[in-house]
Amino acid sequence: MKQLLFISFFLAVNPLVKAQQNTELDTIYANDKKNVALFFPEPIRHGITGSENFIFTFNREKEKYLGLLQAKPGDESNLLVISNRGSIFSYIIKYSNELPTLNHFITKDKQIGNENPLSDNSTKEIPKKHSFSKTKEYHEGFCSYLINRKHRIAKLKKQIDGVTLSIENIVFDKEELYFVIQIDNNSSLDYDLNFLNTSVQTRKKGKKKSMQSLPKEPILKYNLPVKIKAKQTKKMIYVFSKFSISPYRLVTLELNEKNGERNLKLKVASKYINNPN
Repeated sequence: MKQLLFISFFLAVNPLVKAQQNTELDTIYANDKKNVALFFPEPIRHGITGSENFIFTFNREKEKYLGLLQAKPGDESNLLVISNRGSIFSYIIKYSNELPTLNHFITKDKQIGNENPLSDNSTKEIPKKHSFSKTKEYHEGFCSYLINRKHRIAKLKKQIDGVTLSIENIVFDKEELYFVIQIDNNSSLDYDLNFLNTSVQTRKKGKKKSMQSLPKEPILKYNLPVKIKAKQTKKMIYVFSKFSISPYRLVTLELNEKNGERNLKLKVASKYINNPN
């Protein structure tokens, strides 16, 4: 992944972002032996790194000022943090055995821009109903990042006649769940997609084992193809409002081929839904 992927994407695709041009980014060093603490001037709403050998953790349920950074040996990357007021902070992050400092107290003047044009010159709290995280632009922006990122999750896949349906990742961001879905067509025939539906299955009470299925509609289907050509792979994202399920329920993805019989059902246990990345 190219350096500064997050910055170039968020500042380029969204007209609400007001970026300071030619900003030289500070570097933060981290390793796998100690936590590096970052204290921001505003509560953290979103934080993400550009490489899997860096981990940035913060309270996703209650907005707090503190974030913790750890790293494994590997190439340098970048960290993008967005506050609850839309302030954007970005840093180069590198692995180092020796850490020059364990605590970083970040001031307001370190922001490189703001995703909401009103926030730079306003001290008023932005009402939640106008929150940028609720807009289609934000969802599509985050989807665009996720769809180009390498993912690792337990083997959640189903295969038939050279066609494989898999879930590459389930990511939680504020109030939404992002399902990163992949279809691999390793057959010699094109795959025409009829539909890819999602539902929640509940075991019915009684002696006979049976399941009741209720449709689960995403709020956004991103990059959903109509055709997967032979020997081609397509990746898409379904965005859902945050939800959880009991251990007795399953989320099912049903892939159906138009004018064909290569149909798949992929079942996802509650542990993956209730413990997203």
